[in-house]
Amino acid sequence: MARGHIVTGLDIGTDTIKILVAQKRAETLEVLAQATMPSFGLRRGAVVNVEETAKNIQLLVDGVQRDHNINIGSVFVNMGGSHLYVTHSDGVISVSRADQRISEEDVERVLQASRVINIPSNEEILDVFPREFIIDDQKGIKQPEGLTGIRLEAKVILLCYFQSYFINLTQAVLSAKLQINDIVPSPLAAAEAVLTPQQKELGVALIDMGSDTTSLAVFEEGDLVHLAIFPLGSANITKDIAIGLKTEFAIAETIKKQHGSCMISKSQKDKKNTSKKNIEVFGQSESLSFTEKDLINIIEPRVREIIDLIQKELKKIGRQELLPGGVVITGGGAKLPNIKELVRQQLKLTCEIGVLKGIDGIEQDPALATVAGLVLGGAAADDLPIEGVLGLGFMKKLFSKFKKTFRVFIP
Repeated sequence: MARGHIVTGLDIGTDTIKILVAQKRAETLEVLAQATMPSFGLRRGAVVNVEETAKNIQLLVDGVQRDHNINIGSVFVNMGGSHLYVTHSDGVISVSRADQRISEEDVERVLQASRVINIPSNEEILDVFPREFIIDDQKGIKQPEGLTGIRLEAKVILLCYFQSYFINLTQAVLSAKLQINDIVPSPLAAAEAVLTPQQKELGVALIDMGSDTTSLAVFEEGDLVHLAIFPLGSANITKDIAIGLKTEFAIAETIKKQHGSCMISKSQKDKKNTSKKNIEVFGQSESLSFTEKDLINIIEPRVREIIDLIQKELKKIGRQELLPGGVVITGGGAKLPNIKELVRQQLKLTCEIGVLKGIDGIEQDPALATVAGLVLGGAAADDLPIEGVLGLGFMKKLFSKFKKTFRVFIP
């Protein structure tokens, strides 16, 4: 069977590696193959063992190629980890043309000027995200090209990273005999899969709760205004359960998935003694007995701690309780029962679990948001118009910028 254009996303996470292969067909994207396997060689979202990570990537890719008769030569890859951070900067230039009309070259020059800041020698600036342009003290300009003025200023967000982790990531993928089309931060890829342009315009926060990290990406007026990654995730909840119930990590993970909850819901409160009923878990060498309330008393404080970090970050940028688009949660941690209610209660914002958009045949699993966003962004970067996919202009621009940045590391 002849195949059209194929796009492959590779989500390399601390707990799992996910691959999604999709094909453009009838003005949409359709899933051809999807697979997941355990991940080794990462810590807090960053590759620390190149050889181990490469081996697992190759095993996953080989399995998909064999089972689905697909040839995968290149991938769109995510970059996660708490080593990613943003900082704010300004750039100022004098407009170069005699008629004072601002050119594309002027815009590039002012963005380059904004990159002139002091950062540690082992860190690099990955990209520049303009917040606004100012022409002769006139603020709030989004597209300065073609306007006239003498002085052009840009207020930007600089996305920075720890260079050795970036190199480790590229080496792991290349060692798995794959070419890299583009690399994009995990929360921005996840945002593309679940957020609408309306939410980004109003002001929205994406919370991507992974295994070892939780990411926050805030959008307003259609643009990224802040990004932060915290070294806490759903694996910390599992560790707390293992300690609290004095059991093995694997058993604690099963308990979390089968019986865990962030809080006692209103319906449960209405049923007397429901949360006090004993739950029995039998393992090969042990048996455990605990109540739902016992488990919630372990899980809830850790989740509240993560949400509190997010609240502090929103307060720092002046967006606490001030996001009309609310909060959208993705990642494996989004599947924890009642997390939506706890986030809504603690952040005092509307909250929903992310729904994947734009790809036919994909499972509605918030843990797939990053890999789905990689495929959507990859299709947009390759000039594939996809019907029903919103806001891909942002991702097309984003991917083309990352392409220029990371290829200096790739032979």
